[in-house]
Amino acid sequence: MDSYKRLSKIYDTLIYEDIDYAKISNKIISLCKEFDIDYNNYLDLACGTGTLSAKIGKAFKKSFLVDMSEDMLMEAYEKLKSNRINATIICQDMSELNINSKFNLITCSLDSTNYIVDEENLKNYFKGVSSLLETDGIFIFDINSYYKLSEILGNNTYSYDEEDIFYSWDNYFEEETLYMNLVFFVKSGNLYERFDEEHIEKAYKTEYLDKVLNECGLQVIKKVDNYGEEDITDLTERITYVVKKK
Repeated sequence: MDSYKRLSKIYDTLIYEDIDYAKISNKIISLCKEFDIDYNNYLDLACGTGTLSAKIGKAFKKSFLVDMSEDMLMEAYEKLKSNRINATIICQDMSELNINSKFNLITCSLDSTNYIVDEENLKNYFKGVSSLLETDGIFIFDINSYYKLSEILGNNTYSYDEEDIFYSWDNYFEEETLYMNLVFFVKSGNLYERFDEEHIEKAYKTEYLDKVLNECGLQVIKKVDNYGEEDITDLTERITYVVKKK
């Protein structure tokens, strides 16, 4: 997977600007306690560089990490190794899950679900989760809301400028889909190396996701605003789903 190949090296530097991993991991562990799940097997889908996987994995006997990017998984492997997490790393498309285990907790964070733009793949993803989830387990995932993708990010341009990294981010929103074109300049010695990335996210409405989850044997327990305690509103930018098997 070429996407994220070079981005994997600077991903943590960029993402730490916006993402509170401690808040997310604390909320997920709190939900595990609330629903009294066993701390045996944990599966993190679209794990990226494994920062969240490592934080949550400390509470479980065994962790499994799935991502499509070998480069991201290499970064994750080093992180888990340094944290002494008992983990298995799998390079796999989460819409084609094939794992011979059942899980007490499955997570998919940081709007990775939005990256599934094909409706049939979305159904396969949820069906795969349903087949891997223990009867009393929970599935926690988040999405960028329709409002965020269409109104906040859509058709806007952003930039990020630090000592060793500069990037511009141009967005185009059309037919419930956000197209993101990113241009990076990363310092290498006395020069800056340029590379380009294109990312696509599907804007899903909660009513549609609720329906598909139900069709795939999953039941929505709650939806909260960005791993917090508040219910979602029309202005919520990140929606966190908590789901169980029907």
